[in-house]
Amino acid sequence: MPLTNPWLSEPTPVHRLPRHRLEERILNLLSSQNMCVLATAGPDGPLATPVRYYSLGFAVMFTAAPRSPKLRNIAADPRVSVGIFAPLVGLASSRGAQVFGEARMLSPGHPERNHYWDAFRWENEHAERGRSLAEPPIDPLVVIEPDRIVYTEHWLRREGFAARQFWKRDAIQESQG
Repeated sequence: MPLTNPWLSEPTPVHRLPRHRLEERILNLLSSQNMCVLATAGPDGPLATPVRYYSLGFAVMFTAAPRSPKLRNIAADPRVSVGIFAPLVGLASSRGAQVFGEARMLSPGHPERNHYWDAFRWENEHAERGRSLAEPPIDPLVVIEPDRIVYTEHWLRREGFAARQFWKRDAIQESQG
C-alpha cells in the first residue's frame, strides 16, 4: 500500500531548529490564527475556554468581562496555558503551540495597556455585536507574555527536525545580557 507521506513512518528526528527559525514559525502561527483555548485553574478545578485572541510578537491578548469565570480564575492564580492550532487535515499538517505564562489584566489607564492596545482589533468584535466604534471597550485587556512555548509541526520531520520544539524566554535574556 503506498504511503502518502513516507517520511512520517521513518525514524523520528531529534534535531532542534535554530532559534531564529523556530521563532519565525511560532510568530507565523500566532499571527495566522485568531482562536485559542485558554486553560486556567480555579476553586472548581480546571477551566478550558475558547477565546478569540490577537497577538503582538509572542504576546497573546484578549478582553473579557470582569466577572467571567476565566478572569476570576486568573485573579486567583495568573498561571495559564494557551493552546493555539492550525486547522488539521492530517498528521502531516499538524501544527500548533502550547503557550505557558502568567496572565496580566490591564485595565484602562494602566501604563502598559497602550503598548498592546494598538495591536488589539476591538473594532471587529464591536461591529459584530452592533456596538459603537466610537467607544472602545473598558473591559480588562488580558496579556500573556510567554515564559515558554512548546511548538509542534510534523512537517518539520521532512527536513530532519523533531516535530516538537521548545522555546524559552530565558534564552532571549541570556543572548541580550
